[in-house]
Amino acid sequence: MLTTLTTAYTDTRAADLAWALGREPLPALATLDLELSGAKLQLRLLGASHQVLLEQRQGICSETVACIPGSSTPLPLGVAKRIGDWEYEFAARVETLSRGSFAGRAQELLALVADHPKGLAGVFPGSPHAFTAMLAQWHEGQMHWRTWHAYPQEGQLVATRTRVGARVAAPEPAPA
Repeated sequence: MLTTLTTAYTDTRAADLAWALGREPLPALATLDLELSGAKLQLRLLGASHQVLLEQRQGICSETVACIPGSSTPLPLGVAKRIGDWEYEFAARVETLSRGSFAGRAQELLALVADHPKGLAGVFPGSPHAFTAMLAQWHEGQMHWRTWHAYPQEGQLVATRTRVGARVAAPEPAPA
């Protein structure tokens, strides 16, 4: 689903993004509710980027990547955490592209997400290349989502990927 967001472009630089796990739901400009293999997932576009809410039998998990006033947790390159019975993995990277490459990559990503049944993208007013896009999938018993945050004024694209799944017990040692 592709939507035009009716808000001012809040994220001004990729470097302003912060990451948080476990925050309460923030006001969303657009949402997409999904149910995948018994898990409820809500993709949320914020005026300041994205939030994902995941509800499974084990409880609720939230991930927020946004400009969070007062946040002291910058966007990490990677995180691996155990949350109850879940394993959570997050990775982020920032790409700096030339103007032409940026425009082409922006169009490619928006086309990928716009008509995808598990995708949500929002374009901010003022630039067709200022957007946040999200895509979710269920694969081999694990929830995955990817996000892209575009900063055309800097030619930067922030890409994240997240995996959440049930913690797998270590195999029992073979008898001696």
